[in-house]
Amino acid sequence: MTTYWIKNVSILGGQPTNLVLNEGRIGHIGDLRGVSSDDGVEEIDGTGLIALPGLVDLHTHLREPGREDAETVESGTRAAAMGGFTAVHAMANTEPVADTAGVVEQVWRLGREAGYCDVYPVGAVTVGLAGQQLAELGAMADSAARVRVFSDDGKCVSDAVLMRRALEYVKAFDGVVAQHAQEPRLTEGAQMNEGELSGRLGLAGWPAVAEEAIIARDVLLAEHVGSRLHVCHVSTAGSVELIRWAKGKGVQVTAEACPHHLLLTDDLAATYDPIYKVNPPLRSTADAEALRAGLADGTIDIVATDHAPHPLEDKDCEWAAAAFGMLGLETALSIVQQTMVDTGLLDWAGVAERMSYAPARIGRVSDVQGRPIVAGEPANVVLYDPRATRVVDPAESQSLSRNTPYRGMELPGRVVATFLRGKATVLDGKIQ
Repeated sequence: MTTYWIKNVSILGGQPTNLVLNEGRIGHIGDLRGVSSDDGVEEIDGTGLIALPGLVDLHTHLREPGREDAETVESGTRAAAMGGFTAVHAMANTEPVADTAGVVEQVWRLGREAGYCDVYPVGAVTVGLAGQQLAELGAMADSAARVRVFSDDGKCVSDAVLMRRALEYVKAFDGVVAQHAQEPRLTEGAQMNEGELSGRLGLAGWPAVAEEAIIARDVLLAEHVGSRLHVCHVSTAGSVELIRWAKGKGVQVTAEACPHHLLLTDDLAATYDPIYKVNPPLRSTADAEALRAGLADGTIDIVATDHAPHPLEDKDCEWAAAAFGMLGLETALSIVQQTMVDTGLLDWAGVAERMSYAPARIGRVSDVQGRPIVAGEPANVVLYDPRATRVVDPAESQSLSRNTPYRGMELPGRVVATFLRGKATVLDGKIQ
């Protein structure tokens, strides 16, 4: 395995130092007496670069098995590596659904074979995502994939009794239920955020209360049974307040915000371009500001991409017929820089907490991912240039899909290198 000597790099935005990655682990930091290029070491000029722990995404759709026309485990993890991720949690809404030990083990093995980042399957809460009976939660937890996160994402576990039973069940192996908070009766036919604009555009509105009502119910259920709840893709100011209240009561609740909800707003729907159609929908400027504030103060624990690839025909059509979802893995770090770091809301240590350490803890993989950059730890590292800028070109994506809402936008920052246990998956900005 190649040894990398990264010179003058800034770890978490600190003072420039030297960093060695050797035999899959973090080696020397700082004084590098005894290390030289004569030892077969590959040198990297880290001047101006920031070293972050490998990013961990708690919410990725890899589509395989069943929708390999949109994404495969290999293509999705290549996109993840390009975005600085060394681990992703693959959602269960595949075809067949990941609701058995056999399917989650298949996804886990495909990730190992691809080798671009660690893939942790998320198990379905209910059989077939149908919301009628619990899936084989214990069998998935005991499988080779060691599933600890369970979600029907794409659909809400709307039945309160089933949700309670799931929360009770996962306590046995320290699991977490990740809820897609969407009251289905309040969102029938919904197309975009409910408000004055939805009425003017003639698109069925998606009220904030549909999200907030489920969050309110579920934090009370989690408190009642003493279990862990994670709230997926929080999108409204009211949701942030509910989570803040629940945490103040000591409820074991965590939550995520997506990059697109931090940056983009519902006024983009006025273009009728379905590239901006997403679930939950883009919300108001006030909602985006509340999400950013909640992420800054720790009410929202993590950033998760909700990377949702779709083939061209599912997006290149009229708004009402288009699929919900956006790409997110390759642009997430840039969006966080633009909305959180460049605005002074977070420093780079805060980014590491919300995009690496915390998601690894929530997903119960912090023994191998989301580790600090200190000697002896696994060499899961991303080198990032915050001074760079780039114009997003969908044709350059590693994903099989092209449904990025940032097409043509100039974004800050660029991933220069990603290392998975010391192996370069991205080097000089190119996939390896």
